Amino acid sequence: MKKFSEQGLIVHGTALHGHLIKMGMSSEKYTAVRLLILYLNSRKNREVDELVKEFSGFNLVVHNCLISANVDRGNLDKARRLFDEMPERNEVSWTALISGFMKSGRVKESMWYFERNPFQNVFSWTAAISGFIQNGLNFEAMNLFRKMLKSGIIPNSVTFTSVVRASAELGDFGLGMSIFGLIVKVGFDHNISVSNSLITLNLRLGKIDLARKIFDQMEKRDVVSWTAIIDMYVEMGDLRQARRIFDEMPERNEVSWSTMIARCSQSGNSEEAVELFSQMLKDGHSPNTSCFPSILCALADLKALQAGMNIHGHLSKIGLERDVFISSSLINLYSRCGRTEDARLVFDLISNKNFVSWNSMVSGYGLNGQLEKAKEVFDLIPEKNSISWNTMISSYFGNEKFDKVFEVFNQLLLTGIKPNQSTFSTVLCACASTASIEKGRDLHGKIFKLGLQNNVFVGTALLDMYAKSGDIESSKCVFSLMREKNEISWTAMIQGLAENGFAEESLMLFEEMERTSSATANDLILSSVLFACSHSGLVEKGLRYFNSMENVYGVKPNDGHYTCMVDMLSRAGRLAEAEEFIAKMPCQPDITTWAALLSGCRTHKNEKIAERTAKKLLELVEKNPGGYVLLSNIYASASRWVDLLTTRNLMKEMGLKKLSGYSWIEVRNQVHLFCSQDGNHSQWAEMQQILELLKIEMLAV
Repeated sequence: MKKFSEQGLIVHGTALHGHLIKMGMSSEKYTAVRLLILYLNSRKNREVDELVKEFSGFNLVVHNCLISANVDRGNLDKARRLFDEMPERNEVSWTALISGFMKSGRVKESMWYFERNPFQNVFSWTAAISGFIQNGLNFEAMNLFRKMLKSGIIPNSVTFTSVVRASAELGDFGLGMSIFGLIVKVGFDHNISVSNSLITLNLRLGKIDLARKIFDQMEKRDVVSWTAIIDMYVEMGDLRQARRIFDEMPERNEVSWSTMIARCSQSGNSEEAVELFSQMLKDGHSPNTSCFPSILCALADLKALQAGMNIHGHLSKIGLERDVFISSSLINLYSRCGRTEDARLVFDLISNKNFVSWNSMVSGYGLNGQLEKAKEVFDLIPEKNSISWNTMISSYFGNEKFDKVFEVFNQLLLTGIKPNQSTFSTVLCACASTASIEKGRDLHGKIFKLGLQNNVFVGTALLDMYAKSGDIESSKCVFSLMREKNEISWTAMIQGLAENGFAEESLMLFEEMERTSSATANDLILSSVLFACSHSGLVEKGLRYFNSMENVYGVKPNDGHYTCMVDMLSRAGRLAEAEEFIAKMPCQPDITTWAALLSGCRTHKNEKIAERTAKKLLELVEKNPGGYVLLSNIYASASRWVDLLTTRNLMKEMGLKKLSGYSWIEVRNQVHLFCSQDGNHSQWAEMQQILELLKIEMLAV
């Protein structure tokens, strides 16, 4: 009967009940209680009422079962009525209410019962402490734990697991170690759940070695133990070691397989996630519900549409197609593969849409440039949260509709929902893309007001915005005030200095990063370093950095790095060396590489190499018609008018047009765009009058 109840086998349980009635055993107290629990768990209200009637008079166990069932279903008022009707109560009655109100977030009511509980044992104390933690009240939980110790109650494994978790949430390593000492003293240091919580505490606080030591000393380990260590190596970026630990697991179940697949998918190792999924199936394990979103996410990254459709078919067969989280992953898969029609079909089939499903559909349309449909779905969301707004803002930003980014951001402010770090990062990037420094400064003020100035992502977006808007001093100020700097922060600052003409300062900052920071040089930082060397004439230094990229920094040079080196040598007049460098490149030089050499030839007046370079450029342009625009620009800058005319004629024959360059100015938070010979601006006539007046004054001087 207990097995039937735990596994929800109501048909088997009902059959057994009928058999017990025939044998005259159904009225035995123990059997009747077990039947009651079975029907309560299966929500068979009619059978429950019939069984309750069979109990003569008040029965404490029956009432406790009824209270617990109502608590589990969220019927707290009914549970309280049952409690109030009881002529007598025990510790189970009180603890059930304390725990139930905590789980529903009704902390004050829970503590009202806790304070009046005559049976204050370890279970009721633990229920209250765990309840505080579930509601994010970690400080209050620790205060209650201290009171518990003073009262002489000895904690159990659940208590210790809860307070260790609270220490992790508070980020208090000292407190955690004090609790660890108490755990050893009481003798719970070999308890699996307590050890697992200690591993999590140490991992949260960056004590990797101590976490591994606790794991190694455990006499017994469960899936949670192994998963925690796997997570540790994933967080460290050592997926190979994580996989090795996974392979060492003595026994793997559906949970452990799903966990490893999820970690691979989340860390961007989609191919390995798919490989693990295939191996899991070969080993005879069936994926659980949590596994499908992970594998669908991996397939979306790989754009493996057919494999995703096969899984979709399987999900339809087993009745999981309409699970809201699985459906959201299917929407993401189809959207990433450009099949928004199929994504919409999945979306429309979801009966109980949640934030994830709504946001997935908005994101899917945005990813495919279908902004009107994205906005249409966004407007239909019944209750938007910050992620909904961020998704819409990101969709506009990804499609370079920067005016819409600002428009939606302003609408968000009117709703009263507070923008978060993701919101500000995206909107600041939009400011950087349009050089809207006034908007950026306004955002900077809002960031301070909301207390987000110390967030590393917001700080990085701020300094990048100032750097790209030409205000390098403000950018440096933001960078210097940042409490935490990651690789992206250093990259943005080094790049910002280099691109604003502060090449030597950029190189000094890079050297400072190497001396003082744990951040490692990546391909973007090294591109900025080579750019700085190129623009400051430090060729030998640039060559040293380039030649040490793989050996010292572990970064394989890409096309951009090679082009930067060609530009550096060409600027310094070392044209023959630049030409030789191109010949030895392991990758095919592109148009920009040859353009860098041709630009150097023009500067240093080397017609011989210029002719060879121009021929190479022309060959590339024939394979890539879009390159004619770049070639015509190069000929114009080199004053090669005949070649320019020939190129322009070829462009006309091919129907190609050179996109006009724009300049803009921001006045009173409005960006004004200007194009050569474009008279569409609303104040065009007034501007022409001012220009005429200026011409007259200039001629008079």
